[in-house]
This record gives sequence, structure tokens and C-alpha cells, in this order.
Amino acid sequence: MEEGLALVVERKGKKRKRKKMREDRGRPFCQDPLDVLGRDLMLRVLNNLDARSLALCLVVSRTWNRVASSDLLWTSKNRIMRDDLCDHVWEFHFTKAAPEYWRNLDPYWKGNGPPMHRYFHPDGSQTADPGDKVWGGHESCYSIVTSIIGEGKIREHYVRINRWRPLAVSRKQDWSWEMTNNLFCYSSIPDAYKEGGTGPLFLVM
Repeated sequence: MEEGLALVVERKGKKRKRKKMREDRGRPFCQDPLDVLGRDLMLRVLNNLDARSLALCLVVSRTWNRVASSDLLWTSKNRIMRDDLCDHVWEFHFTKAAPEYWRNLDPYWKGNGPPMHRYFHPDGSQTADPGDKVWGGHESCYSIVTSIIGEGKIREHYVRINRWRPLAVSRKQDWSWEMTNNLFCYSSIPDAYKEGGTGPLFLVM
């Protein structure tokens, strides 16, 4: 009885396989590139993508996410360039470690007004909105510092404004930029709908 049942199941399986082969005939054979190329070759392919396209690869599948989230790919892509810096409006606020007097000037902490904005310009200067109480009309300049030790490895990368402590550069989940030190924080306002903007229209998990 069991042998007969196994034979029936096997025949049905073969029929299904033949039917599927007939249905697939004439169509291009599709396979996951990751399965075909393997992890190492896929890393080389993904390394040629821009940061936004690479971020989209993170949500293809779990296996793609494991490959596309490799530090080998992101080390060079999580570097802010002058064009990136100048293309965005930046929200600015002080951190908890900043002196209380400074925080008292910041609408972010007082909750009595919109966040302060900062603007980076191609000539290396930085400005604020008119009437910004923290800004006070002083002159400000910035520089981007990146040193590479070879094979795409970065020894240090930061943005410095005037002689203040360097700002560490990172990406947030909405694909906007964030620059922070122990005193203050800059966050680029997400602009995913802008051509060449900060990134995907969804959160990257």
C-alpha cells in the first residue's frame, strides 16, 4: 500500500515538472544573480553602484541585505562631499553636553519655535537664517577632511567648522546625513523626492 502511494506521488511530481518545463519553454531562464555569481563577485558588482542604488539592494531579500550591508561597500560611500554638503538645508541644535546657556538659546530645547537652519556654500562659508539668536552674525567657514590609508580604507573623515571640534559624519535611517560632536548636531533635511537626493523613499532596516 505504502509503495503504491509513493509511486502515485512520484508520478504526480514528474507530471508537474514536465508541465512546468512546457510552461517555461520559450521564456528566458531567470536566476538570482547572487546565486549565479556568488558573494565575492557580487560584492565587486555592487561596489560600482552609487550609494542610493546600493541602499535599494538592501531590501531585495535577506541574503542580498547581508551582502549589500558589507562594510567593504559602505566605507567609501558614507563620505560626505562638498556637493552633498551644499545641496541640503541643515537643521542645527545643541546636544545635552552643551552648556545650558547655549541650550537656552536653542528653540529645539525650548520648544518655542522652528529648528535652526544652517547653509553650507561652495566657497567654504556657512550661514544661518536672519535673526538666528545663536548665530549672532559671525563669520563661519568649514572644511572636509578625509585621509585614506590604501585599499579604500579611511583612517579619518570629518567636517570641521571654524576651530570647533570635528563633526563625525554618518547616515540616518531615512538616508539623510548627520554630523555630530559632543556639543552640537547637524541633520540634513531629507529630500528623497529631489533628483539625486538623499535616498530611498522608505526606511532602510
